[in-house]
Amino acid sequence: EFGHWIVGKLLGNDMTYSLNNASARSGHYIDASHELYVSIGGPAFTILQSVIFFFILRKYRTIYVYPLLFFPMFMRFFSLVFGGFSKQDEARISSILGIGSYPIAIIVLLLLFLFVLSASRMFGINLKTNSYFITISVFCQLLVIATYKMFL
Repeated sequence: EFGHWIVGKLLGNDMTYSLNNASARSGHYIDASHELYVSIGGPAFTILQSVIFFFILRKYRTIYVYPLLFFPMFMRFFSLVFGGFSKQDEARISSILGIGSYPIAIIVLLLLFLFVLSASRMFGINLKTNSYFITISVFCQLLVIATYKMFL
């Protein structure tokens, strides 16, 4: 959500921010085109975050950064599969651009997956080990969902 919020602020919008949402406080953006840019902010921030962690992994060869690379990929996958595809940023961006529902989601997931795959190979992390990361990630994601629903 930070990616959406920062893009909205940079464009001059008065933004609100919560655990699962960032939007214009007034309910609409200063300019209609800002909806596209703010929507792009989320996936762009996720990709940027993954690029940074990937290069930290490559430069310092430290396994401790791997979860920071894995979790963004998992979060996007989890949200797209279980969160209602049409409600996700990637589907909204594709719709605004008029290119169908799936292209942006496929591109984002593929990029994030390739970073994780490359890092897994770099450190010899196999499918069994990644299944532990998946299990922990599901647990963390469910905690976030439960916490969010508690405060609604």
